[in-house]
Amino acid sequence: MSAEDFRAKSDDQLKDSLVDLKKEQFNLRFRRATGQVEDTSRIRTIRRDIARVKTVLTERAKGA
Repeated sequence: MSAEDFRAKSDDQLKDSLVDLKKEQFNLRFRRATGQVEDTSRIRTIRRDIARVKTVLTERAKGA
């Protein structure tokens, strides 16, 4: 997702998205350790989406 998509969501939706993304990241890391990941680029995408969500939440908290 892009930052624009995340900015369109409310704070509660962003926090829910963050929890879901972190769960998915954990599952992907676990599967990578056992050698079961088919799409390794998904790990990078998830990590960047987490950063985008955190950035939007921080911007809103600071009032920017």
